[in-house]
Amino acid sequence: MEASNLIQTVLIYALPVIFAITVHEAAHGYVARYFGDNTAFMMGRLTLNPLRHIDPIGTIAMPILLYFATSGAFLFGYAKPVPVNFGHLRNPKRDMIWVALAGPASNFIQAIFWALFLVVLAVAGVQERFFVGMANAGILTNLVMWAFNLFPLPPLDGGRILAGLLPRGRAQYWLARIEPYGFFIVMGLVIFGIVGSLWLRPLMGLGYAFLNLLISPIAALLR
Repeated sequence: MEASNLIQTVLIYALPVIFAITVHEAAHGYVARYFGDNTAFMMGRLTLNPLRHIDPIGTIAMPILLYFATSGAFLFGYAKPVPVNFGHLRNPKRDMIWVALAGPASNFIQAIFWALFLVVLAVAGVQERFFVGMANAGILTNLVMWAFNLFPLPPLDGGRILAGLLPRGRAQYWLARIEPYGFFIVMGLVIFGIVGSLWLRPLMGLGYAFLNLLISPIAALLR
């Protein structure tokens, strides 16, 4: 990719990615505080300031290295997780589900807003490539984060949700045992295409279908 195209791509994705990561992490903290855990607030992480959530390796170095190493075919990154002490929640087993759901839910809501922004651009007759590209990038970025984080393996949000849904016993115990190695397991599944083909693509297909179902009537009314 030429330098000028690379710079334009970075600029198009910058704002959607920053919002997607920042709101995702802040949502975990806000919901945790609602259910009784003030850990994120006490550590200054209950904020929409992206600088408080950026991890130098996961948010900056890893995506850039993967982009160049794979010619843009595979990208992955992560933010600094918001600290949550599940023991401080009023009902830890139940409330951890809502805390975990908050992040992916915030991404899906953002995808809806970016889709609405795309409709507004179309109705206003704005065809500027930068803004249209940013709206599409916002939808894609947030749907990827929504679907990927729902994968049911810790330390991803889907793993936390599964842990909260499972009855106390052997299954929950083994899920907790997997967590220290969960990141490497997920990365292996991603590299071998299992997460993409069996989880990410089907779930994102449903996400796009729902957005189309939701936005189409609004677009028809505005035209």
